[in-house]
Amino acid sequence: MLIGEVARRSGVSARMLRHYESLGLLRPAERTGAGYREYSNEDVRRIFHIESLRSLGLPLRDVARALDDPGFDPSDLIATLVRETRERIAEETELLTRLQRIGAAGPTAWEDVLRSVALLHALGSESAGKRQRAALSAAEGGAGVPVEALVEAALNEREPSVAGALRWALARSGDAALALLEQGLRSPTAEVRRRAVRAVAEIPDPGATALLRDALADADIGVRRSAALALGAHGVADAVPTLIDMIADGANDVEAADLLGALASDLSLADHIVAGLVDRLGTNAVEPSSRLRLAQALADVPGSAASRVLADLAQDGDRAVALTAAYVLQLREAR
Repeated sequence: MLIGEVARRSGVSARMLRHYESLGLLRPAERTGAGYREYSNEDVRRIFHIESLRSLGLPLRDVARALDDPGFDPSDLIATLVRETRERIAEETELLTRLQRIGAAGPTAWEDVLRSVALLHALGSESAGKRQRAALSAAEGGAGVPVEALVEAALNEREPSVAGALRWALARSGDAALALLEQGLRSPTAEVRRRAVRAVAEIPDPGATALLRDALADADIGVRRSAALALGAHGVADAVPTLIDMIADGANDVEAADLLGALASDLSLADHIVAGLVDRLGTNAVEPSSRLRLAQALADVPGSAASRVLADLAQDGDRAVALTAAYVLQLREAR
């Protein structure tokens, strides 16, 4: 077969066939009387082998090795191709995400597109200062940063100052971020869930309260504590058990005690809080330092139930607990 017929049957252009020959990939040995290349059936099969290997992404130099080197082991090369393909897919996916986010920002001119690109690039910068400035720009109403990008940045941010700016920007975006943050609260990574609950806590929306209530049952103690502090600040009684645990454990215990005192200003909750503190005080495993903190927490809980517990604690076998309870009781009586 002459080159034109081979090109027609194989779908490989005559120009590419000549290129293969110049590289030594293809060597038609026969010539017609007029000196034209004449391809054998074996040559045609080799062309199909070349095209098959090229379809896998093999460079032509590796195609030649695969076809001509009897000792060629394809496993390493295939593994390399798999890795490179995954890298290309990741790059293309990142590009697609960036384009979708720019489109979501609703640009009306190329200046808007360029501004969006600059802000999105800054959010992914290695410089914490640049990330913070981008977040502040978004918080102050800067166009071009879709809420999806802010949520992603907030869930991955390690620098506290940048994380705070991102949470502020999300709080100003309203409830648009809640559905995305809810996905973050379902992350298998505890640190991501912690960042998500801290971001949700700053969004003034009833939907945020519902998400924080759910977070009280999270497997990670850091998530539960952050949710309790946020709910306690909003006067939600569901936070009481976790706040009591925090006082006993010495984790943000002063803040937790202040929140319990504020919650107890609702007299319908005061007895419930006292009962929770008493239950924890009665646990045999509670350390003296924990019992001391729990006793101190009764100071700002109004009502006779708290006073009775303090009177009992004033006779406690632990001198520090007894003295603290007696002092707190004296202050309450003076008031």
